[in-house]
Amino acid sequence: MALERTFGIIKPDAVKNGNTGEILTMIQKDGFRIVGMKMRRLSKHEAEAFYAVHKERPFYSGLVTFMTEGPVVVLALEREGAIAKWRELMGATNPANAAEGTIRKKFAENIERNSVHGSDAPETAAQEIPFFFSSSELL
Repeated sequence: MALERTFGIIKPDAVKNGNTGEILTMIQKDGFRIVGMKMRRLSKHEAEAFYAVHKERPFYSGLVTFMTEGPVVVLALEREGAIAKWRELMGATNPANAAEGTIRKKFAENIERNSVHGSDAPETAAQEIPFFFSSSELL
């Protein structure tokens, strides 16, 4: 399995609930190296641009509102098979369907407030990482 990078966000619900440290610990215990990390608050414009792929979906407006309601932690993560492994560690989008031991099973409130975001493919990671990080910010 090849070394690869993926992108993640610890969403406003998890930050507000004080789960950031425990989520970062889970990430590191699962073999990820954090090569970039920032805590910030997304502007409406940034959230709209980042989630533009969902613009035509009925949940888009609510998603933008949610992602701008408080600080987030954006992450660039690295390990072998990072994209698949990060998706596995996050768990199913709906926490009711998430496996035990996953971030969403442990911390998510519901399908909308589901604690974390992650790239779903190499092409997505290649767009999402530079949305928040310049190459000089990645270790």
